[in-house]
Amino acid sequence: MSVTSRKILIYSPVFYPSIGGIETVISILAEGFFRRGWNVKVVCQTPATDRKTFPFEVVRCPSAQALLQLTRWCDVFFQACVSLKGLWPLIIAPKPLVITHQTWYRRLDGGTGWQDCLKLQVARVAINIAPSQAVANQLPVTATVIPNPYAEDIFYRRVEIRRDREDIREAARELIFVGRLVSDKGTDLLLEALTRLQHQGLTPQLTIAGSGPEATNLQQQVQQLGLTEQVQFVGSQKGEALAQLLNAHRILVVPSRWEEPFGIVALEGMACGCYVVGSEAGGLKEAIGVGGKVFPNGDVAALTEILGELLSKGEPDSNATSSIKTHLQRHQTNRIVEDYLAAIEANLP
Repeated sequence: MSVTSRKILIYSPVFYPSIGGIETVISILAEGFFRRGWNVKVVCQTPATDRKTFPFEVVRCPSAQALLQLTRWCDVFFQACVSLKGLWPLIIAPKPLVITHQTWYRRLDGGTGWQDCLKLQVARVAINIAPSQAVANQLPVTATVIPNPYAEDIFYRRVEIRRDREDIREAARELIFVGRLVSDKGTDLLLEALTRLQHQGLTPQLTIAGSGPEATNLQQQVQQLGLTEQVQFVGSQKGEALAQLLNAHRILVVPSRWEEPFGIVALEGMACGCYVVGSEAGGLKEAIGVGGKVFPNGDVAALTEILGELLSKGEPDSNATSSIKTHLQRHQTNRIVEDYLAAIEANLP
């Protein structure tokens, strides 16, 4: 069978218009596979909220019968993380299974339930790919480590956007947080760090780009801590709007409490010229690489110390260094898609 006749079904429970790392990775990979001659169909459980189209077919919320028919149609069944609900058609219509493991298979407290154990066992019969060595290390079998891509056609340095505080536009802000407003992401830790920085005579401006269930609590925290003059909430941002916003800031902060499996936002920030400060455990430090500094998860004192140093002395011009450029090149779309296809093809009959 020639490569151009391959039919691949990508099962991703979440997809556009949902916003997140998995959604970004699957969108980039699906389009990359399609551009290289593969017949691509994406199956998801996310309803459409607009009329955005893709060059490949997207099947949303399919019936059991439709999912089975799609499985029979494909040559390769590709999953974004192990979804037990999406695996059952392979019992009836077995196909080569490829899994990109984009998360941990464990509970929030670090324990494992029966579902987690079963998901890890599924990896034994699959072609396994992990975005970071940290994720690969949790699997019971060897996985090919292929880092996640970012959209370099959207996220890049725009030299016309200034970052200095003398610029009277709203763009003159030092810090930015991008992500879901949930407790795991640690936005409240960043706000606490701002209050500690005030004791050092530092009052950086912070933009919070995101939405989620913690939004109201975070807004109340800003008021209680007396940070209303420093913090601005701008809601969820994506695509070109997010790229411009990142370009208008000096430092991207990713203060997650939990261990991030990777962290595409770090790549997006670096590509737009931001220096990145992020939590250390998990795969986030692999995404940051030489483009920033890390601190122990949940350690507000360490976060404050790093931010204080950067704000006082100035962060390196990360986008100008050859090491950062090399790091970003490793994560560009073409290379990642080619690596995925090579890993898949090498294991197919």
